[in-house]
Amino acid sequence: MSPDPLPYPRHWEADVVLTDGGTAHLRPIRPDDADRLRTFHEGLSKETVYNRFFAYRPSLSDTDVARFTQVDHDDRVALVATLRDDLIGVVRYDRLPGTADGEVAFVIADAHQGRGLGAVLLEHLAAAARERGVERFVADVLPTNRAMLTVFRSAGYEVRRDLADGYISLDFPIRPTETSLEVMRAREHRAEARSVQRLLAPRSVAVIGASREPGAPGHELLMSLLRHGFQGPVYPVNPAATSVSGIPAYADVRAVPDHVDLALIAVPAAEVADVVRACAMKRVRGLVVVSGGFGEAGEEGRARLEEVVRLARTGGMRLIGPSAMGVVNTDPAVRLHATFAGGVPPVGVVGVLSQSGALAGTFLAQAERRALGLSSFVSIGDRADVSGNDLLQHWQADPRTEVVLLHLQGFGNPRKFTRIARRLGRTKPVVALKSGHGAGDVAVDALFASAGVVRVRSLGQLFTTAQLFALQPLPQGRRVGIVGNSSALAAMAADACREAGLLVPELPEAARQRLRGLTAATETGNPVDLGPFAGPDELRSALDVVLSSGEVDAVLAVVVPPPHGRDREQVAEAMGAVLRDAGGGPLPLLASFLGAEGVPPALCVPSEEGAPGRGSVPSYASPESAALALSRVVRYAEWRARPEGTVPELDRVDVKAARASLAGLPKDGQWLSQAQAAQVLAHVGIDLWPSALVQDVDAAVAAAEELGWPVALKAADERWRNRLDVGAVRLGLADADDLRAAWRGVQQAAGEGAAFVQPMAEPGVSTVVHLVQDPSAGPLLSLRLGGVAVDLLVDPVTRTLPLTDLDAAELVRSIRGYALLTGAASGEPADVPALEELLLRVARLGEDVPEVAELVLDPVLVQRSGAVALHAGVRLLPPGSDPERGPRRLGTSYAVL
Repeated sequence: MSPDPLPYPRHWEADVVLTDGGTAHLRPIRPDDADRLRTFHEGLSKETVYNRFFAYRPSLSDTDVARFTQVDHDDRVALVATLRDDLIGVVRYDRLPGTADGEVAFVIADAHQGRGLGAVLLEHLAAAARERGVERFVADVLPTNRAMLTVFRSAGYEVRRDLADGYISLDFPIRPTETSLEVMRAREHRAEARSVQRLLAPRSVAVIGASREPGAPGHELLMSLLRHGFQGPVYPVNPAATSVSGIPAYADVRAVPDHVDLALIAVPAAEVADVVRACAMKRVRGLVVVSGGFGEAGEEGRARLEEVVRLARTGGMRLIGPSAMGVVNTDPAVRLHATFAGGVPPVGVVGVLSQSGALAGTFLAQAERRALGLSSFVSIGDRADVSGNDLLQHWQADPRTEVVLLHLQGFGNPRKFTRIARRLGRTKPVVALKSGHGAGDVAVDALFASAGVVRVRSLGQLFTTAQLFALQPLPQGRRVGIVGNSSALAAMAADACREAGLLVPELPEAARQRLRGLTAATETGNPVDLGPFAGPDELRSALDVVLSSGEVDAVLAVVVPPPHGRDREQVAEAMGAVLRDAGGGPLPLLASFLGAEGVPPALCVPSEEGAPGRGSVPSYASPESAALALSRVVRYAEWRARPEGTVPELDRVDVKAARASLAGLPKDGQWLSQAQAAQVLAHVGIDLWPSALVQDVDAAVAAAEELGWPVALKAADERWRNRLDVGAVRLGLADADDLRAAWRGVQQAAGEGAAFVQPMAEPGVSTVVHLVQDPSAGPLLSLRLGGVAVDLLVDPVTRTLPLTDLDAAELVRSIRGYALLTGAASGEPADVPALEELLLRVARLGEDVPEVAELVLDPVLVQRSGAVALHAGVRLLPPGSDPERGPRRLGTSYAVL
């Protein structure tokens, strides 16, 4: 049987993260909250009660309780925040009769004031009120109620204030604004970053399921914490043991005599829920669940997982896992090595997320082997609660992290990922390895490109790219100088750089003159071949010349072992020292040094912790891998240097009217008629070229008379609509005779059926614009050239939304055949700005009218002046909830595994 229907929309319930990183559950108030409300009120201080009611009420009457808990969820709405089944906050509005105004009030338990609870309750109440037709909130507030005044003032709404009769009257529209959204996202960032910080920097840890058997996960977790010197107390929890590895053990986490910040849970899946309940009662602040048997265990496992997440969030805890391999924080003040995966990476500046538990050990082992220093490492497993987005929020705020590495299998909220990654990438590079190539790869590429994420295709590329980011400065351009002691490898390095899209420039004459004293003269001076017998002095001089030439943005050194001799090792060590000394300059220096991979000791500039630090020179097994890593870093530097652009205000855009125009239209995924499509597009300023759908030749002639000659005739069947090559499209029909003859030809080419009649448009470059709501990456906008041959040969260029003015310009200039738009074939340039504006209007539709599941404008003729869409395909589906527009809430990322 299905559960009893709720008297309010289910999405009015939400789990939220507060500013201190804890969680709470929000839901509408219910009649059965009566006793909870009494207890809540009686726990409030006199000051808090006075500020809420303008008088002191030590208790609530039965009438008060009934009025407060029995609401209609329409004219009277109240939301409560709960923690461990206790009420900790209440917010409500009562609609003023005959108006669209709601009188709002809220009260927060004294122990939970200052946690950002009032702000998030106001966000959710405003969202519910908008659904019920309320447009404005009003409130009377005592001047002493500074907390409530601060919540209203800092929410980002346009608040009007009046002082009269000893209280302050406030009113403000509750429609979301760019300011209110920015405020909400800033609060979201601080709260989610803090919630992860609580998990990674605990003051104490309990290992629940700490076995005495070596090899068992609980035993290995405990030993790892002890072996790596965790800086706080560690409490084994094992009901069958009084001690584990010589440390006193406890039968239950609630028996631990001190506070527990983090619980590592390694018990069978069926026992995890009870353990989480106990942790909530103990007021544990965070959980890492390494146990498996949840999302991969069918419906029973899924139900078990949902219960565990619910218990954690209502208990105020964030959760990593299940099926996580653990977490690492290398901060010397913490030294949290809570994982049973092998590998001990050095201390460094790289934050790592692994979505695959199986790869966690590989990550740590590779980082140790390559001497790549980590700031933190998180294996998120099933990502039932803490997701990659949470980790990105943390790493943006973490001063110890300068580079972020991601191994992803999917996205829980792709639009949020794009927003956070784009913001993070402006200061810290994000390098990602996405598992699984296939039909969704274009969407992932678009998502990463829009967010500035550096995509790699293998685990090795992930590390080789990361070490360059972590150790050397960003290049300011694509020009590469090459210095080596092998002519063959230097030439290979030059070829590899060019193939990777880098430039190998000619050095200025002054630099070539200085190099002639070191090696044989070359035509360009680059690459520099010092010969196999060159020593450290020659290498130092050549590097100095190239680095100071002013004609390169990075230098790649290719050094092979010197010929056999008694001092061979000493020479190699000395040449490494030369590279190390040169690596601390303003230009990035990388090497293929003796075939080594990572940071050999000879190239290491140690940090305070002894790990390779800034200025160390990364080494690559081959010139090709070095060039590939450098090309990725160059592209990122170019993206980061590019202005972000803005989402411009456009005339003739009425989103409210656009959404209203969908009323009565089918939302079943079927294509709308041209008239219906034109109706929708007109509200975002896109004028569809006139057309008439006709069933016979006489109707075609009548339509042409009304539209005006000359006309075009096109088969209505989408398979033939643009097939000029097979005769399914006839152009330039000047009169009825031409049209009747053309009708016979089109029917013969495409078969009997309807056709479109359109007035002839001015010639232009044919393009195709496509918008689709992609489930894995959010709304995607693509552009390509049009035409039958191009349809088969040219892949579109795709970007995610939102689309800025600079994004639109880059999208147009990135398509294959862009030269046609500049007049390469016709001699007359097309109106590229008009095409860019069209893209921005389509993007606005995709952003603000999510019911538009797909839009195809094919073709769009980009003319000498203007761009016109000749045909539009529009499909509608019922809109899903848009987490980017609604109030803050924790998602269910485990739903997309």
